[in-house]
Amino acid sequence: MRLVLLALAFILLLCSCAEPVPAQKRDYVGHWQSPSMSLLILEDGTVAYKRYKNGGSTSVEGPLQSFEGDNFSVGIGFFSTTFIVNEPPNNNDGQWTMVVDNERLIKQPSAYSH
Repeated sequence: MRLVLLALAFILLLCSCAEPVPAQKRDYVGHWQSPSMSLLILEDGTVAYKRYKNGGSTSVEGPLQSFEGDNFSVGIGFFSTTFIVNEPPNNNDGQWTMVVDNERLIKQPSAYSH
């Protein structure tokens, strides 16, 4: 039994490793915000998300698993969520915007941005 638990822990550890953001998706890296949402995507694939809605909040923190077109998945194994990117990152006159789950986000200047 102990060996089985150790094996499961090892598998979870391997699965929890974040995938670095691919070079073609580097525009996603940064701290994105709106009045009701915050999304942080680091180059190493670490993702932190928080959204306030209907008097409550939802948050997700975890490793980037993959990109599927413009959308991306975050989490570990079956415990993952897919973020729907309605509009990928776009630089318009020096201001970066992106629409995720129908929420327009603005990229914030920070140490995490490239």
